[in-house]
Amino acid sequence: MQSHNPAFRSDRFGRHMGGGAGYAPGPQQLHDMYGRPAYAPPAPAQRTMTIDDVVVKGFMALGTLMLTGALTWALVPLETALAIAVVAFVLQLGLGLFISFGQKANAPLVLAFAGVYGVGVGAISHYYETLYNGIVFQAVIGTALAFGGTLAVHALRIIRMTPKLARFVVAAGFAMLGLMLVNLLLTAFTDTSLGIRESGPLGIAFSVVAILLGCFFLLMDFDTIEQGVYAGMPEKFAWYCAFGLVLSLVWIYLELLRLLSYLRE
Repeated sequence: MQSHNPAFRSDRFGRHMGGGAGYAPGPQQLHDMYGRPAYAPPAPAQRTMTIDDVVVKGFMALGTLMLTGALTWALVPLETALAIAVVAFVLQLGLGLFISFGQKANAPLVLAFAGVYGVGVGAISHYYETLYNGIVFQAVIGTALAFGGTLAVHALRIIRMTPKLARFVVAAGFAMLGLMLVNLLLTAFTDTSLGIRESGPLGIAFSVVAILLGCFFLLMDFDTIEQGVYAGMPEKFAWYCAFGLVLSLVWIYLELLRLLSYLRE
């Protein structure tokens, strides 16, 4: 009997079934047709990043850093604090470069980075506190104020992080690291230096610029977090944001330690 459904009378249906007019499917083909699922189950939706994700992961990273820093302060003798700090900062630099350029931010890597960084921060903080009583507390308060002030600047849109400004900040950061490296090499192998890490007007000015640069890095972190949430980035991207916050906050803290030591002298 001829069907009244035009879809079943079309040539396209006959070709799809493997023949022309008068074609009848075999038992195996009928079994395959009716055994096929009526619909494909939808793939599970990937959860996107939220501000809460960044807050939680940021606190986890900073908590790890403070824990290893406190343990280092309590357990490492002062005589070896500087040597421990140098080794920890070298390891931290390697992990940081791997995370940054390899785009490998995840919980184990970021927490390991924070833990190693905390060893260096704890050792150097112990050393400075021995020389200048109360300086660590002052640096912590200053870092908290810098964080709050930068967050307010971002929230009120006083400074907008444009792509051009972001490129300038990154370039300035690399230039400042290059100057620090040259100064370190000169200090290690010669009797002179650039004077940017010594107590005096040039050293104070360099530290002030470094602190301001750290605040701009923090402003970039806030903008990255906001853009990530707006763009619906996956939840794991929050670890990359937490990594950036740790880098910026510790940068500001260490430069405040150095600046305060200059002012104490």
